[in-house]
Amino acid sequence: MLSVDDIDVICPNFKWRLSGVTSTIVRLVPLQAQDMRIATVAPALPSHIPQVPLRSLLTMSRRGPSGWRVWHARRNIEMLLGLVFSRLLRKRLKIVFTSASQRHHTWITRLLLRHIDAVVATSEKSAAYLDQPSQVIYHGIDLTAFTPVTDRVAVRRQLGLPTDGLLIGCFGRIRAQKGTDLFIQVAINLCRVHPTLRAVVLGRALPDDAAFLSEMLAKVHAAGLSDRILLREEVPVWCMSDWYQALDVYVAPQRWEGFGLTPLEAMACGVPVVATNVGAFEELMVDGKTGFIVEPGLESPLQEAIETLIVDHPRRSKCSSAARAHVERHFDIQTEADALISLYRSLIGPEELS
Repeated sequence: MLSVDDIDVICPNFKWRLSGVTSTIVRLVPLQAQDMRIATVAPALPSHIPQVPLRSLLTMSRRGPSGWRVWHARRNIEMLLGLVFSRLLRKRLKIVFTSASQRHHTWITRLLLRHIDAVVATSEKSAAYLDQPSQVIYHGIDLTAFTPVTDRVAVRRQLGLPTDGLLIGCFGRIRAQKGTDLFIQVAINLCRVHPTLRAVVLGRALPDDAAFLSEMLAKVHAAGLSDRILLREEVPVWCMSDWYQALDVYVAPQRWEGFGLTPLEAMACGVPVVATNVGAFEELMVDGKTGFIVEPGLESPLQEAIETLIVDHPRRSKCSSAARAHVERHFDIQTEADALISLYRSLIGPEELS
């Protein structure tokens, strides 16, 4: 653990469960720490992530080593706590908030946003829902961790997945909003037509979605496809790349999404993507080149797009190469890290950070 008094930028992450925000912080902060004094404060992150203890926030020095500190919040509770430290405890904090929402904010969020110093939107769509100016900084991908592999069979064997045939996958929270049921139904339809096709869902259902998960499991069982449509528990952020590398096609069937990082992760691994037109997917992908974008909530277009890629090997291969090249060109995580560092420096002031 680091000393908070030596830190210029604090990135709180007050959530135990795996989330897109956690994924972003885990990948960004170690990279940013190479260029400035930055750390997270969080209940459960790997030990290699620069961190300061939660309890140390109460006794941290009023000013940072370079004057002002930056508090980069990504959730309402984190924004609120930053304002408490700033306004009530008189800490010299400049507060940044990242907004990924693709809908109008609640009155509480709008109230909090009036009192912060800078807003980052993760896409042009997200920026359009904000009432104040923002800087659009797209999420990026660690291109060394998320990279294509030459031996997909070996990866599947390591993960305990079938090594023969084609494999499609859908990763993330298991719930209706994420369209997991659409993926399952389409997988059933396609597996009936294509005997060597298999599908995997990687994720976790919260207690409120337990009945939703049970219904899907029952549907797969009733179709006699329990050995071909597999459900696996979520894995830590730092293990995700292996699962993408095992796939031939990645599917993002969401009915709603804020930003949606999984298509970028898949494309970075050279995996073509079929995604619905929600979140920032339309800004992340090139329809017809890196995969396909379809309307959300509809079974037939989703199935048709997936089937196009699984039956047309030359097109799938071409999309695979294009997907990787597209991410390399536009979504390198270093670009995101540098843009945020530039913003932090502008808020802290002219003094040099180290």
